[in-house]
Amino acid sequence: MSTSGESGVEVSHLDQHAAAAFGAGSETRQLRIHRAAAIVMLAAAWMGLPSRLEAGAVNVVVVVDESRSMVDEHAWLPGMMHTLSMELINLGYAPTFGLYGFGYGGAVLGRELLDNGTAEEFATASAGLVASGGAEDGYAGIDFAFRNFSFTPGAAVNVILVTDEDRDTADASLTFASTLALLQGRGALLNAVVNNVFTCDAGAALGIDSFGNGYNANGAGGYSTCSNGAAGEGFGRTTRAYVKLALETTGASWDLNQLRAGGPAADSFTEAFIDIKVREIGRQVTAQTPEPGSITLVALGLAAVCLARKRRQPAK
Repeated sequence: MSTSGESGVEVSHLDQHAAAAFGAGSETRQLRIHRAAAIVMLAAAWMGLPSRLEAGAVNVVVVVDESRSMVDEHAWLPGMMHTLSMELINLGYAPTFGLYGFGYGGAVLGRELLDNGTAEEFATASAGLVASGGAEDGYAGIDFAFRNFSFTPGAAVNVILVTDEDRDTADASLTFASTLALLQGRGALLNAVVNNVFTCDAGAALGIDSFGNGYNANGAGGYSTCSNGAAGEGFGRTTRAYVKLALETTGASWDLNQLRAGGPAADSFTEAFIDIKVREIGRQVTAQTPEPGSITLVALGLAAVCLARKRRQPAK
């Protein structure tokens, strides 16, 4: 029978590796094999390697502008996040969400509305967003979110920045380079939903990704993928500050005005956005899941050392 420990590693699978390494025969030898398997699991945990649950964990952190013009985007977030959550769960992932506002006003560079909650909790928290702020510094919003969100160990981290303004520098110590380093330090992908035009071979694009793909609305609420995706004109410094930042993390950037158009265009935007998020997260989870052989080989090495030491001990 196969059982699992807290590390999420199947004991029966590890017993096979242990048997191959130490041999199987007597009851005493079998007990040694089980001890070796237990050491494997403990070693995986001690080394900080992600378990199966952790490898499927996803942290989606939303950083959203709270200025006067953002009412429609605030209303869009709960339903979109619910759909995204359901799609991730159906694929076997364990998503949690954070919600952070910025541009609230005054010296408040960011504020927390939800830390590592469910999609349902996200919907409730989003009701606390305001649309009365100004002086929006997206870098400060991201920095605040990363300093306050409770990241799940081993989780894929995906960040969504939503703003219709370019960067109003409220904290000059935060730069493009420092913000990129902050994101990359967590292995995070950034998606920027911003006031910027995008194009591709098919014409206007809903958004583009870092691989040169564009996403084009089909007029009926769906979309198609097109080639040679490129950033066009953005509001103020949006392209330099946010679009390029997202693409540098191998994320994507999106034209907020396509969402604001409503009707089929907004439906196309939402469908494409969710599809690309799911694809990105799948890529992140795959990249962060350790090779089973790596865990086994290292841990069996530790097990061998432990058994060798025990055999060298003089009889009492």
